Amino acid sequence: MPILPRLLASFCLASVTANAAVVRVNITERSNIPKSDYEQLTGKLHFEIDPKRPQNAIIADVDLAPVNAAGKVSFVADLRLWKPKDDSRSNGAAWVEIPNRGGKASLSEWVVKAGFTLVNVGWEFDVAADQLRLEVPRAKNKDGSPIRGVVSAVFTPDKKLDEQAITDLTDYPPVDIKGAESRLIVRNRAAYSEGLEVPRKLWNLENGRLRLKGGFEPGKTYEMFYLAEAPPVAGIGYAAIRDAVAWLKHDPASPVKVKHAYAFGASQCGRLLRDFVYLGFNTDEQDRTALDGILSHVAGAGRLVLNQRWATPRSIAGYYTASYPFADTAQPDAVSGQNEGILANPRVKHVPKIFYTNMAAEYWGAGRAGALTHTTPDGTQDIALPENVRSYFFASTSHGPASFPPTSQVKGSPLANPVNANPAILALRLAMHRWVSEGITPPPSVHPKLSDATLTPINNVRWPQVPGLAAPNAVKAGGRVRNPQLPNSAGEGTELPLLVPQCDADGNDLGGIRVPDVAVPLGTGTGWVFRPAAFGSPHEFYLLRGAWVPFAKTKAERQAANDQRPSLEERYANKTTYLDQVKAAVQKLIEQRFLTPADLELQLKQASKRWDWVMKQPTL
Repeated sequence: MPILPRLLASFCLASVTANAAVVRVNITERSNIPKSDYEQLTGKLHFEIDPKRPQNAIIADVDLAPVNAAGKVSFVADLRLWKPKDDSRSNGAAWVEIPNRGGKASLSEWVVKAGFTLVNVGWEFDVAADQLRLEVPRAKNKDGSPIRGVVSAVFTPDKKLDEQAITDLTDYPPVDIKGAESRLIVRNRAAYSEGLEVPRKLWNLENGRLRLKGGFEPGKTYEMFYLAEAPPVAGIGYAAIRDAVAWLKHDPASPVKVKHAYAFGASQCGRLLRDFVYLGFNTDEQDRTALDGILSHVAGAGRLVLNQRWATPRSIAGYYTASYPFADTAQPDAVSGQNEGILANPRVKHVPKIFYTNMAAEYWGAGRAGALTHTTPDGTQDIALPENVRSYFFASTSHGPASFPPTSQVKGSPLANPVNANPAILALRLAMHRWVSEGITPPPSVHPKLSDATLTPINNVRWPQVPGLAAPNAVKAGGRVRNPQLPNSAGEGTELPLLVPQCDADGNDLGGIRVPDVAVPLGTGTGWVFRPAAFGSPHEFYLLRGAWVPFAKTKAERQAANDQRPSLEERYANKTTYLDQVKAAVQKLIEQRFLTPADLELQLKQASKRWDWVMKQPTL
């Protein structure tokens, strides 16, 4: 929906709540949203927090941040807010959309139709100035001298390169790039730290661009290290979210009247929300519940590595996300000797209602080890989820759906996976609101289990012969990430068990919610794919990407291709038969409340287009 400017003058909303962390709000633009009764407010939230309060003392280096005359730590966050112009149109609830690497949300029709308030708050210090960001203080030693330490960044090129921009470290300029701390490591496996040091004379870093004599090899993983100073107090980002929600819900000066607040975060931001709860930030400075509901999307068992010195939250963090504890309930861990959970530790006082929504990618790759959210830490037994938690797994899906028609990365490599669970995610967002505001219990959890063999160690996956997709049974998950809240980093580096969904005879996942593209398939969808040979390291998964291999159209075609999977003509008598089965699958999902009645026509139209596209493709 385009924005029609209405007011560009800056004005200030003063916070009047006693001891409020939001002390000032500057609204710099107020705009009408055409063809709706909504308006958009843009500005900045100014915060002050007491670093000695228990809810804030958990923030890494907050005790080394500069303070004002009142002994408070100050910081400023970008704000974007959409609300009904008429308060009577509001449903009394806000969705806080956590910005992914500073990205800005947009107003959707479902938000307007339901009467939600939509909010963006900057929480990340290391994004571009034109993105939603958080201005954070920098830590110093107690004597005022600068803090110094080694920072690092990882990258894996897909082609031969002479130079590489080290964008993850833009906020950490080197103190002395020629110093002893400056190193470049190259390794053959992205998930493991072992590698060889590149001789110093062969590389140089200048203006954020790394150059290597002879160039960077495709498929090799490189890690750059150097000395930096003045670390940002990055964990303040959690306090920004917490206190912005408190402002929305409790401050009379807030521009909206909100009783309930929910947060949606995908990938990086889903991991942030898991850590937000784990660190105790869902209790605000007045000992109240911050977020009433959380939808942590495609986070797997990962948490965001933010609340520590020298954090680089905007990095892709491939194989650097999962640290103990993995599950919400307390689980004894033989590796670390600890016994706690995301929701079961002394910091957590107010637990929200939680939906975890994961695609197949979060089980298979990038160290996210999604199965550990519902098994013991060693991956040997299923565990029960708390009453306030639901876990939903969407079978045969990638980290995010590819556009349709799908394309290959290079000629001859598998198509990207277009299986799309987004309509179901929207249905669950509405279910979250009903759960919190009306007490209507959402659908039960759906995820693969060891007890019924829909979850299995990767070496036991019964992978069929699928053209262009080699068996994935030898892949590893990588090691645990350090947990700075627990002694000895809670087993940092210990190999993670890799449990994945078992597959059916077509290679499609068992044990999950099957959207129509999987319930009535036109092909095999995966949450993983090997790197194309042209990209180097074809034994490695391409991070967070899936594959889709359509079925052959006829029996003769599949036999010629040595394809074990039945062809389309062997599965469906004709397009009408196919669409009838799709309709039945959609109606079942509506009954289960994973789709809404409004989805039926759209799902049938999508299925029709996909059938036509597959039938027009040339013979394999």
